Amino acid sequence: MIHILMGSDSDLETMNDAIKVLKDFGVPHDVHVLSAHRSPHALATYVEQADKDGAKAYIAAAGGAAHLGGVVASLTTRPVLAVPIGGTAFNGLDSLLSMVQMPGGVPVATFAVGKPGARNAALFAVQLLALSDTAISAKMVAFKRKLADEVAAKDAALQRKLKE
Repeated sequence: MIHILMGSDSDLETMNDAIKVLKDFGVPHDVHVLSAHRSPHALATYVEQADKDGAKAYIAAAGGAAHLGGVVASLTTRPVLAVPIGGTAFNGLDSLLSMVQMPGGVPVATFAVGKPGARNAALFAVQLLALSDTAISAKMVAFKRKLADEVAAKDAALQRKLKE
């Protein structure tokens, strides 16, 4: 199970891309709003139970001070993948810097700001699962092949257009 945690319900617009990736790969997941600052006890209780239930990884999305990923990482030994949310006065740069400046011993893998980061965090979670699940691994191989095929098709279309 991959657990997507958001600091606010307004983060859902960004995290829909991560949810779609997990659905496309058939990866069990859940999504919750839990705040590192406004509901720290509920967050700790949730992570403790999710770990007991076999959590594989967490994707933590937050904006502004963006402490959600770091707090989750302090509560678990599972991988934590952080997605900085844009829309702040600094367009997500503040969130990005908060997430990548974790102290030694509390790793949080941090992805790009916004929707590309959400998508890549989910794909990274899928790759983690693919290490021990051959069905998911085969889906990831097919996904990568499809990406390459799409690029080849775009190049072929460009070459045809340039010859006109």
